[in-house]
Amino acid sequence: MHRSLIWIPVASCYDIDPIQESIRVRFTLPRAVAALASDRLNMKRLMDIVLALIALAFLAVPFLIVMLVLRCTGEGNVWYRQDRIGYRGKTFQVFKFVTMRVGSEFKGSKDITVRNDPRVLPVGRFLRKTKLNELPQIINVLLGDMSVVGWRPLVPRGFYDYPEHIQENIVKARPGLTGIGSVVFRDEEAIVTEGAKRGKELLQCYKEDILPYKGALELWYAEHQSFLLDSKLIFATVWAILSPGGDFYYKWFKGLPKPESELVRLHIGHESDTSVGAT
Repeated sequence: MHRSLIWIPVASCYDIDPIQESIRVRFTLPRAVAALASDRLNMKRLMDIVLALIALAFLAVPFLIVMLVLRCTGEGNVWYRQDRIGYRGKTFQVFKFVTMRVGSEFKGSKDITVRNDPRVLPVGRFLRKTKLNELPQIINVLLGDMSVVGWRPLVPRGFYDYPEHIQENIVKARPGLTGIGSVVFRDEEAIVTEGAKRGKELLQCYKEDILPYKGALELWYAEHQSFLLDSKLIFATVWAILSPGGDFYYKWFKGLPKPESELVRLHIGHESDTSVGAT
């Protein structure tokens, strides 16, 4: 019995080599995705520079007034710089107007500020309440350390308290002058102060109540960031400063994660029927 062998020129049946095409697709698709991400980041960077320059033009006189007042009151210092974790996990120095006495980060509750904290300077209370102390971070935006909107940068020991999956995802973009974490956690001092009244250590309250939900919010932003979302967050920031209190952000930003901490729910408000979905 003879077996006949039939040879079919497979390659001739196709215009491309399947193996080479597989290799090409495997490397081309990630490059395409990376190119799109790069274009988006470049566009956001351009918008950051434009917005920062416009803000500096409008805020030049108020900046000079604040600097003069700080120089003539308190301890005479104007600028405060602190190490924060930023883009791609690199450390940078954030700029702020001074609001606390020299060495405050090594005294009392250290990095955590409570209501009527004696370490805060008189002028500093006003600057912190209005968030004017954060505006020098426009300099960080121009330097490329930060974006106008993004996740809020933390000091290294605070950042590394985030779960690894949150750390890895949020550092893919630059931290922001404002963001969903800033809008929702408008008054962290009230939360830790209430926690202290309930017998919680300040650091314990921050780690167990504030940080988990803040991390969830920053991760939510990382997964939904867009030009539209950034625009809404800028308006929401202004709204939160001019009209503090309330839980308007749950209406503005659908699909926000739900806080598990009863203490956080008490102070930031929460709609139990908040739907889950993209913005």
